[in-house]
Amino acid sequence: MKIYKFGGASVRDASGVRNLLKIVASESDNLVVVVSAMGKTTNALERVVNAIWQGDAPAADAELQTIVAFHRSLADELSISWDCVSDILSLYDSLPLFDTAHSFDYDLLYDQVVSLGELMSTRLISTFLYRSGVVNTWLDMPHLLRTDALFREARVDMNTSARLIGEAVSRAERVCIAQGFIGGTADGLRTTLGREGSDYTAAILGNLLEATSVTIWKDVPGILNADPRLMEQTSKIDCLSYIEAVELAYSGAQIIHPKTIRPLENKHIPLYVKPFAEHNAPGSVICATDKKVDVPVYIWRKNQILITLRAKDFSFVLEESLSHIFDIIHAHRLKVSLIQSSAITISVCVDNTRYVADAIRALQQDYILTYNEGLSLLTIRGTTPEILEHESRGRTILLRQLTRRTARFVVKE
Repeated sequence: MKIYKFGGASVRDASGVRNLLKIVASESDNLVVVVSAMGKTTNALERVVNAIWQGDAPAADAELQTIVAFHRSLADELSISWDCVSDILSLYDSLPLFDTAHSFDYDLLYDQVVSLGELMSTRLISTFLYRSGVVNTWLDMPHLLRTDALFREARVDMNTSARLIGEAVSRAERVCIAQGFIGGTADGLRTTLGREGSDYTAAILGNLLEATSVTIWKDVPGILNADPRLMEQTSKIDCLSYIEAVELAYSGAQIIHPKTIRPLENKHIPLYVKPFAEHNAPGSVICATDKKVDVPVYIWRKNQILITLRAKDFSFVLEESLSHIFDIIHAHRLKVSLIQSSAITISVCVDNTRYVADAIRALQQDYILTYNEGLSLLTIRGTTPEILEHESRGRTILLRQLTRRTARFVVKE
């Protein structure tokens, strides 16, 4: 059994879907193909959610019709019937979306709407593969990947999911098509695993199905030492240890989802990152290895906010308040990317999400708080004095951390 995962960029148009067919058709082993929403569909569905939340039914409907038109056009180009997704759209129609603004929990609403992207993409691709001679089984992941009800960051029930997925795959054709990113609760509500969570889905399936490997197909030649959109000169990293991969993902590397590595490391399953445009190229592999990365790695984490806290009574913040501060941060679902402390202050750099404002209000009840928005976190692993001097030049740096191998800068964007 192998797991293949294709992201939205891989299937953004008909040529991408035909390329997926070529890759899947060349594989003779049992295969589960995990697919994300097509192109920018997730972003568009997020706009639908926000329009619903603001009580703007016409805007939500207009945005949805644009999404439908995109998928219908793609179906026409692939010469398959649009009817294959009619039941998916009925899931949207069944929601009483416009009764009153804010009649739903935002995160619950988000998961019911945004999950439609993966359901539509996989139904279209499954139909196209079948029509092209690749017999396959479409897996309905909201009924197979069991999660709790922590909407937008659902936690997977591995034991129940193992039973449900194992039973489904044992009855399926050699090739299965599965949605990434989404799961479901015991009472039938759809959930999502966190933005870009399709990698995580592939890793979970690899773990539960005892896969020999997991391959992520992307629009880059493999794992690079920097984002090619931000740096002109990049190098491919051929082999990466599980530990290094976790460090890079936590720092904000876009190549893999931060949760992806653990399910694979637990079963010693290698993770390949390969270019979908050249499917015979070697790409990169993450595996159990002692090999060290021999080039500096640059990771940008955008849209950060730096929060600095000081106790109102001038007490030592680490001794008196640390657990309380992080209880609040955890309760408001903030993602901490950096921590720095002094005797009386603690600074945390977090992703600037919709939860930040409420967290700030909660923290202000007990602490003197200042914050800066519009920031990025630059992490450099394998740094040198020359690199530090070059990357510091001309930047407004609000905070810096240095260890023997790693430099981290919080800078104005």
